Amino acid sequence: MRGAERAAGARGVKCSPAAVTTAAAAMALLHSRRFLAAPRLAAAASRASSWWSHVEMGPPDPILGVTEAYKRDTNSKKMNLGVGAYRDDSGKPYVLNCVRKAEAMIASKKMDKEYLPIGGLADFTRASAELALGENSEAFKSGRYVTVQGISGTGSLRIGANFLQRFFKASRDVYLPKPSWGNHTPIFRDAGMQLQAYRYYDPKTCSLDFSGAMDDISKIPEKSIILLHACAHNPTGVDPRQEQWKELAATVKKRNLLVYFDMAYQGFASGDINRDAWAVRYFIEQGINIVLSQSFAKNMGLYGERAGAFTVICSDADEAKRVESQLKILIRPMYSNPPMNGARIASMILNTPDLRKEWLTEVKGMADRIIGMRTQLVSNLKKEGSSHNWQHITDQIGMFCFTGLKPEQGELLSTALSPIFGVGNPAERRATPSV
Repeated sequence: MRGAERAAGARGVKCSPAAVTTAAAAMALLHSRRFLAAPRLAAAASRASSWWSHVEMGPPDPILGVTEAYKRDTNSKKMNLGVGAYRDDSGKPYVLNCVRKAEAMIASKKMDKEYLPIGGLADFTRASAELALGENSEAFKSGRYVTVQGISGTGSLRIGANFLQRFFKASRDVYLPKPSWGNHTPIFRDAGMQLQAYRYYDPKTCSLDFSGAMDDISKIPEKSIILLHACAHNPTGVDPRQEQWKELAATVKKRNLLVYFDMAYQGFASGDINRDAWAVRYFIEQGINIVLSQSFAKNMGLYGERAGAFTVICSDADEAKRVESQLKILIRPMYSNPPMNGARIASMILNTPDLRKEWLTEVKGMADRIIGMRTQLVSNLKKEGSSHNWQHITDQIGMFCFTGLKPEQGELLSTALSPIFGVGNPAERRATPSV
């Protein structure tokens, strides 16, 4: 008799075959507890043999890393010099009144949440193109352009990079200004393009190296791609003057280069949407068919809404339709279709006369405040006894600034703010070099 049956029989209990089997299994498990560790070890070994064991820890994003350091700092007067986002006098995010009103109008309509078309919200893309090109633009009125909605500036740039990689057969070389926005490099590199550079910023004068830029651009191989910041160059805040833009356009046209304009700050740079789009419109007027990325993160404060657009200027309306068809084919496997809320807000503002007027007033107010803060900074530096020429601070435009400070000076400022800001202990302040 088996063990389970013997135990049951000794107690005078009759067991069914199923009960005997269950009891036997339980007894077997109890007697084999010392062997249970083996499967656990085998499972652990299996988990340790990962498909991803070769993946190395990547470096932190240099811009977002500054923000993380800001969050860790306990100083009540700390300032975030990382991600570019507008703040009010209390250091808080600022939501435009026109945005609040647009949101209320959208909510009152009780619209659905269906998918947008692959190319995005039509009212938004048309308004974006008109904002960039101008309502009287020949290219806009003739319909020889195509605009698709992108996921803010970054996503719009990536759509453009993928489009160039697939359809621009003349070259894989993209020439970026030196320096340029840090994300430009991975956007184009990961799309399969080759990154090159041309001189742009002169650290000795903290201004545009125009002669260096012109010299380099004049030597760029024909039918290459050149990226230009339309206004408020990121990260230097240094823009060409209109006369310089004209010279750049002539050289670009002579070299037969494809121009990729990145316009992330229209209206937010000078406070004037037409002035900030001047270079884009001038190049088109000169017969240069550009491609263009736009963002509404800064000029409408729609950072998290991710509203942007990508535009291609074509030879005629038929070519524009063909380009649009291919852009949709590119977008479909990337994210299928874009988010609607930010596009609805921007569209409501751009297409509603009262809201558009209020937006233009608000965006000018933000731009003027930044310009005023630059003037105030230079004034306070002089009051603190600085004899240095800080004119480049007020010559630069937009929310970014190259101060001209040396790396070691910047390092000191990150640990002990200068007397200008009235923080840090006296010993630290004494250690801070005079500016």
